[in-house]
Amino acid sequence: MSERLMRLRATRHLRDLCAETEFTRAQLIQPLFVAEGVGEDEAVPGLRGVYRQGIESMVRQVEHDLAAGVTQFLLFVSPGEKRQSGFEHQFAQTAIGALRRQFGSDFCLWIDTCLCSSTSHGHCAVLREEDRRIDLEATLGELARAAVAFAEAGADGISPSDMMDGRVARIRQGLDSAGFDLVPIMSYSTKFASAMYGPFRVAADSAPQFGDRRHYQIDVRHRSDALAASRRCAAEGADLLMVKPGLTSLDLIAPIREATGHPVGAYQVSGEYAGLVLLDEAGLTSFETALLETWHVFKRAGARYIITYGARLARQLGIGGGR
Repeated sequence: MSERLMRLRATRHLRDLCAETEFTRAQLIQPLFVAEGVGEDEAVPGLRGVYRQGIESMVRQVEHDLAAGVTQFLLFVSPGEKRQSGFEHQFAQTAIGALRRQFGSDFCLWIDTCLCSSTSHGHCAVLREEDRRIDLEATLGELARAAVAFAEAGADGISPSDMMDGRVARIRQGLDSAGFDLVPIMSYSTKFASAMYGPFRVAADSAPQFGDRRHYQIDVRHRSDALAASRRCAAEGADLLMVKPGLTSLDLIAPIREATGHPVGAYQVSGEYAGLVLLDEAGLTSFETALLETWHVFKRAGARYIITYGARLARQLGIGGGR
């Protein structure tokens, strides 16, 4: 598959995100959680200042975040109706469209692309009725269809997090065929089956209803599998790669960059972030000091960008805005 290096040069936000010689707020990505049917904001346990929100409240949150210097967002969408297949994306498109109409090109909007928040069983795939095994072909088709729907609504980038074999290639094919050849893919390319995702699963309403995800996410003991997964995503057309959880994957950031030549980011996941909050609440550390320390450790390890629930705090922590 031919590389389109121009994808990551296409906008100022993408160029700033991938800059190699500076650490600015442009390299911090703020997650958002929008949920259909939510009235008042719902606090997420352990994630201070993070909420499940309806569309109107989410738009107000982004307005505040932009004023605080945030320019990159990763949107997680929880539809009201759960299904086993044939997923609809109207709510996600409405949410994306509301942000785009309100703020135009003032920000970069990545969309988490997975099925776990949409399935009735909470797994990241379409499952066969007879044995609950993954129907890979149906899953890849649904992921590609979702990616195109998000791009049509105005998403700047697609971020697949499911860890299915072949999903980046199928999404790339779908985007290109629909005329979105310059929409980049930020792949969760090395994502472990971790115990650190608890608060997120509350926020995204995505906990598995049976079993676990160890048969499609990476075993934490398998370094070679972790490297192979990122090499595969790069070969299939991903523009940006990622390790998740971030702090427990520091040893992999530089090797993935060396093996692929691609920018590699780190996701400071909900359990890692909540740990800092809990230490602060117990009077055992300063949350702000510890948070800033972790960001610098990610950058020291070679992370080009960082997904963190505290991106909206970066200006007050002294992270500059760049050019």
